[in-house]
This record gives sequence, C-alpha cells and structure tokens, in this order.
Amino acid sequence: MSVALSVPVDSEGFLLNRDDWSEEVAVELADNDGFEISAQVMDFIRAARAMYEENGVVPPIRIFAKRQGVSTKELYDIFKNGPMKLICKWGGLPKPTGCV
Repeated sequence: MSVALSVPVDSEGFLLNRDDWSEEVAVELADNDGFEISAQVMDFIRAARAMYEENGVVPPIRIFAKRQGVSTKELYDIFKNGPMKLICKWGGLPKPTGCV
C-alpha cells in the first residue's frame, strides 16, 4: 500500500516535523493514501493551515466548512473518511483532537 516517503511520518502517516511540509509533500502524502489532490483540495489544505496559524488549533469541521462556504456533507463527499483528519494529515498539521 505505502511507498517510501521523502519525509518522516508517524504510524498513521502524519508528519513528525511540521517544518517538513510543502505542497509537494502534501501531494506525496495523499498519493500514498491513494488520493489525487485537486486544486479544490489544495485550497482546503491551505485554508486549514491558515486557520491553524491564526488560532493554534485544528479547526472543527463545522467551523471549517462554514468558513469555506461548503457543507460538512460536501466535505465528506470529497474526503470519504474524515475530512479534517485527511486535510490535517496532508497539510502537515496535528491530528484533530476529535479523531481517534
């Protein structure tokens, strides 16, 4: 399933060092999960990173969806298994606290 990544990740595929993140790394992480990042998905990743920088926490999905002008259902349609978890994973952010 997984291939060797150019950056170190934990057992769930989250970056060990947030400073290793770049848009190229995001594409690599998503590829490793069998997902191709679209322009819209990259916009979501950038927005989540900006919100994290502003507040120091991963945004809850409802707040994130509202700020992005989409419904939570739309996010689940794009990211089948936990939108914020994948956005954070590919965005080099910490795992959302609501995720187990």
